[in-house]
This record gives sequence, C-alpha cells and structure tokens, in this order.
Amino acid sequence: MPNYLNESQIVDLVEGIEVTGSTLKGKMLTWIHHVVLPIKLLFVLSLVFSMARIVTAGEGPYFVTYNHHMEEPGSLELSLSPVWGFPGITSNFMGVSAEIEYGVKGWWTMEFYLQGQGTDGQGALFTGYRWENRVRPLLGEHKINPVLYVEFEDVNGADRAFKEVVGHDSKFDLLEPISAARLTAEREFETKLILSSNFRGWNVAENFIAVKNVKPEPWEFGYALGVSRPLALAASPDECRFCRENFLAGLELYGGLGEWGEFGLRDTSHYLAPSLAWQFQNGTTIRVSPSFGLTSPSIPLMVRFSVSREIGGFTHQVREWFR
Repeated sequence: MPNYLNESQIVDLVEGIEVTGSTLKGKMLTWIHHVVLPIKLLFVLSLVFSMARIVTAGEGPYFVTYNHHMEEPGSLELSLSPVWGFPGITSNFMGVSAEIEYGVKGWWTMEFYLQGQGTDGQGALFTGYRWENRVRPLLGEHKINPVLYVEFEDVNGADRAFKEVVGHDSKFDLLEPISAARLTAEREFETKLILSSNFRGWNVAENFIAVKNVKPEPWEFGYALGVSRPLALAASPDECRFCRENFLAGLELYGGLGEWGEFGLRDTSHYLAPSLAWQFQNGTTIRVSPSFGLTSPSIPLMVRFSVSREIGGFTHQVREWFR
C-alpha cells in the first residue's frame, strides 16, 4: 500500500524547501556582491582606461596619507580601491571605493567617491558618497608644502572604506550587524592639514585630521604619517615594466587621537602599513598595502588594493567630442 504524506508532513516539507531556497538565495546574493560587482566595476574602468591618453602617473604608494602632489589641470583619474578586513571578533568584510579625481586648477584638485561594502554572512550594500577638495596655497616646491583639505561625506554606519581612522574608531564598532548599522546616517565634514616635503627622492608627509558630524557631537581627531621613495631614481634607457624606477615603496602610520575633551591616545586604534606602487608607462598604477593593527582596539589586519588610471587632457578631449 503506498505511503502518502499527511498534511503536517507536507507543510514541513514546503517550509524546508522555502528555508533552503532562502539560504541559497542569500548565498548567491552575497557571492554576486562580493565577486560579480567588483568584476563589473573593473570591466567598466578598463573600458574607460582603454580610451585614455598616456600620461605619467604622479601618485605615490599611500592609501591613507596625502602628500602635496595635485592632479594635473584638466586631467582625470579613475580608480577602484577595495579593502579586505579581518577583525577576528566578527565577520570579515570588504569595503570598496570607486573614485573620480579631477584637476580643476594647478592648485585645486577635486575628488568624488562612491562607496559600498560586503560582509560575510550579512550581505552587501551601497554605503554613501564623499566629495573632497584639496587646495595648495603655495605653488612651486618648498621645504614644507602645505595643502588644505575639506571633505563632505554622507555615508551610513555600515561603511567599511576606512579612508581614515579618527576618534575612538575600533574593531568593536563592527559588532553591530550591517542591517542595523545602515540605519545610522553619518554626515560629516572632514578637514586635514597636509604637510609634505621632497628630499633626495624621498617624500615625507604628515596629516592632521579633524572630523565634525553635522549632529551636535564632539570633534574627532586623527593623524596619518607617510614616507616613500622610488626603488631607483635614475630611469633605465630601455623601456621595461619591471625596472626599479617603476616601483615606489612606502610606509604609513595612522590612527585616532580621541575627541574634543578627550584628546590623546587612550583607547584608540593605530596601524602600521607598508605599501608598494607599480607604475606603468601607459598611466596605470597598481598599489597594495597590508595594514597591521598595533593596539587592542585595532583591526588585526586589513589588506588594501588599488588600480588607477589617469586620463591626460580630459577637458580638451571632451571639447573635441562636442565640436
């Protein structure tokens, strides 16, 4: 005699199928956000890069520290910068920044960021944008070259770009699920005093950071220090990709300095980050940097990667298109 399922068994079976389908759907969406979307972004950037005029890349190996080098007037730089974080106390994550940098004037560079993130087991989402302006009041080369930096950012609490570390930022902030963190709006003005010097091929840069939320919250402070140098100062007479002068090595130290009324190093995160930049003659630059946490509140390890390309004479090209 055939065995038929009763009503309760059928309900259990349907619910099991729904749960399995939901789990598979969640895993598929996480895979899409972690793998497919970054590949699409790289593909779009590669199409734009293929149309770019050749121009010498001028950026150093830094990811957090800024120096005094500005974008060439009328030139555009596109870059994609993911960062992988391994906090240890919660799920690993990947933050992504898509950046557009434009040289408005020789003394004024503007940059726009779109940011997102993906967290293992929690999904992925768009986290917001940043609008950055850097102004160099003294043109020409000086012993110390100051740059003034002002940025407005509109991101949510789930952002994982870690473009800077200020206040009491720590790995414990990551314990909140992104479903809840995304509901917190973080609209902030960020200012930096950038001091940078070149000496016998070396670049030394110091940044003091101050951040103020539009809400009635205290100022938060941070710092970033960087030193870098090409592996060789003299250019090789032969064209090659692996010549030493195409590589720049650097070291960054950055972290938080507390907030207004609690300025200092107590309960703050600090990172030491060696970095390497590989510059190609077609204007592409690839950078990589592991960041090692130095204090208890720090994330033990973050790995940063970036690929960028300059489009020289972008403004002139656009005018030619519309003639």
